[in-house]
Amino acid sequence: MTLTAQKVGENRYRASYGRYLEDFTVGDIYEHRPGRTITDADNIQFSLMTMNYHPMHCDAHFAKESEFGKLLVNSGLTLAIVLGMTVNDVSGKSPANLGWTDIKLTHPVFAGDTLYAESEVLNVRDSASRPTQGIVTTRTRGFNQDGKMVMEFTRNSLIYKRGYAPGDVQSAAGA
Repeated sequence: MTLTAQKVGENRYRASYGRYLEDFTVGDIYEHRPGRTITDADNIQFSLMTMNYHPMHCDAHFAKESEFGKLLVNSGLTLAIVLGMTVNDVSGKSPANLGWTDIKLTHPVFAGDTLYAESEVLNVRDSASRPTQGIVTTRTRGFNQDGKMVMEFTRNSLIYKRGYAPGDVQSAAGA
């Protein structure tokens, strides 16, 4: 987890969450931890909350008759969990996500599976229109507890440069 502290006064430190643009290097891979075990309740609640009433996500009797023999975890939930796992390393200093592409669901996910993720830095560049920010492109892969890849996606994130993120000591001092 990328959680550091900035000195803000005598014997006083403020937690700093995420990475600045300058901290990203093409080719680096961040292993996101801790993992997250998905429950039936997670899956059913997410599916119903997002109006996805497909019986493969919320009707155990129906799902038992399928080729999988049990409920499938809603792929939107899988994406949300894997994406959420990346925030502390990839977008903790991001004012905005710019988009996700090439989302691939490569293996089914079931209640009881524990998800882990990793992100590889593909590209880092200054923003052409925002001098205090840049754009980081990452490829994220999600894995289950057996190391089987369950999904991957590419993401572009707008990231603050050091000293310009809200709450930065330098920014608070007028830099």
